[in-house]
Amino acid sequence: MTGSGDARADRTQGARAGAAVERLTEVIWLLREHCPWTAALDHAALLEYLVEETYELYEAADDVERSRDGTGPRGHLLDELRGELGDVLFQVVLHAQLQAEQGTFGLPEVVETLTAKLVRRNPHVFSPDGRLREAFPASVEQIVTTWQDVKQQERPQRTSPFDGIPHQLPALALAAKTLRRAGEATGPGSSGTAGTAEETVGSELLAVIRGAVAAGVDPERALRRAVLDYQRDHERSGAPADRAEAADPADPRKPADPLNPREPADPDAAARSAATRTGVN
Repeated sequence: MTGSGDARADRTQGARAGAAVERLTEVIWLLREHCPWTAALDHAALLEYLVEETYELYEAADDVERSRDGTGPRGHLLDELRGELGDVLFQVVLHAQLQAEQGTFGLPEVVETLTAKLVRRNPHVFSPDGRLREAFPASVEQIVTTWQDVKQQERPQRTSPFDGIPHQLPALALAAKTLRRAGEATGPGSSGTAGTAEETVGSELLAVIRGAVAAGVDPERALRRAVLDYQRDHERSGAPADRAEAADPADPRKPADPLNPREPADPDAAARSAATRTGVN
């Protein structure tokens, strides 16, 4: 009985979500038709808002995670998270609507592309026709390898380990992603010391930035230029990337990060964490 009840609940939730997204799409279309401000927007004008809303979502999600330690009221923070998720969703739907108006693709094609990618990159869960497999014997290591193999097959033109890393990333994120792609990521650490390590690194980074400010140096630009120089030198040296670099914070298959107390160190926890992530670049 529990299984059938859960299935009915899932179908109900799916139908509700579908109706809600359909109404959202209609509202955005009507705004494009009847609101002069919304009608004047294009992709370029929306970029500023996309970046801003993404950072606000990041902050809201981080606040929820930190509240698990008793630092804030969960109810209010969950309201904030729900609102910020909606703001980012608005950006996605609006960008898709702009393309629909040009006759190229719309939100249905965006969703279909994403769904097909998730099925294709998770053969341990789905058969090629999209049906759920009867058994799921894959280990986390096998999942990581398969995920990376499929990505490489999809984009054979990418020959550098740094291909696909957006240069517009903040310098710290760009540096971390570059080092992981180059194979310099550390292995899993003890979850018991992760919080202390994060605090130590944070203090050290703050001290470096304080020194840069005192010297009149823009730390963002200095680090960005250093990272781009590192990428160039690494490619010239012909050094291979570490195959285990699914250690990508935007990738749902990354191994545990010893500097992030919310990343599990044990394989079972890593599998649970992987199952909840949605980065699919």
